Amino acid sequence: MLGWALTFLVIALIAAVLGFTTIAGAAMGVAKILFYVFLVLFLVSIVMHFVRGRPTL
Repeated sequence: MLGWALTFLVIALIAAVLGFTTIAGAAMGVAKILFYVFLVLFLVSIVMHFVRGRPTL
């Protein structure tokens, strides 16, 4: 049980260091960019699926 407590303490300390510095802001910016990139790729994929139609056998 003490091992779990120490593990969660280390995880909490790492999260605090990353959360209280500017790394969190930079990560948020990267996440926004990736979200929009993958959203555009998803929409292009849907459009291409409907343009091609169903393959004939």
